[in-house]
Amino acid sequence: MRVQHLAVLSALLISAVAAVALAQNSPSSAHADFINSQGQKIGTAHLTQTPDGVKIDVRVSQLPPGTHAFHIHTVGKCEAPDFKSAGGHFNPAGKQHGKDNPMGAHVGDMMNFEVGADGRARFSVVNAAVTLGDGANSLFHEGGTALMIHEKADDYKTDPTGNAGNRLACGVIEK
Repeated sequence: MRVQHLAVLSALLISAVAAVALAQNSPSSAHADFINSQGQKIGTAHLTQTPDGVKIDVRVSQLPPGTHAFHIHTVGKCEAPDFKSAGGHFNPAGKQHGKDNPMGAHVGDMMNFEVGADGRARFSVVNAAVTLGDGANSLFHEGGTALMIHEKADDYKTDPTGNAGNRLACGVIEK
């Protein structure tokens, strides 16, 4: 009986140590610096792992006023001027685009945001479908990920991009 108790206690201790080690390897925050098509820094994003998903706090400037799409793209590269190096939307489950698409959505699809007349925006969004930890939806998968601001609003249904237009600003997500 005593040997069984020791075996159970040993297993629990090993599990606890493994959980702590895993938690220590998973970052609780990350950041991205947005650049425009000329390669100039125009803003930042701070990402924080929360119980509800990843919270993304964004501050940007030098953008055209109006409504713009905001997405997570599948490759952590932001090569100006067109940012095609960032690939498509982050979509590890192979869904279609948009919250209003019955076959969607990509985990990288997020809500539109508004840029003021002064070309500035400050907003926050929580993406419940992604994580800063391990797993298929990790923003730190092989090759990394990037945040992207598009020239137009996302229509939330048209595959693969929501008719959001050209890529205006890009930021590689880094630990």
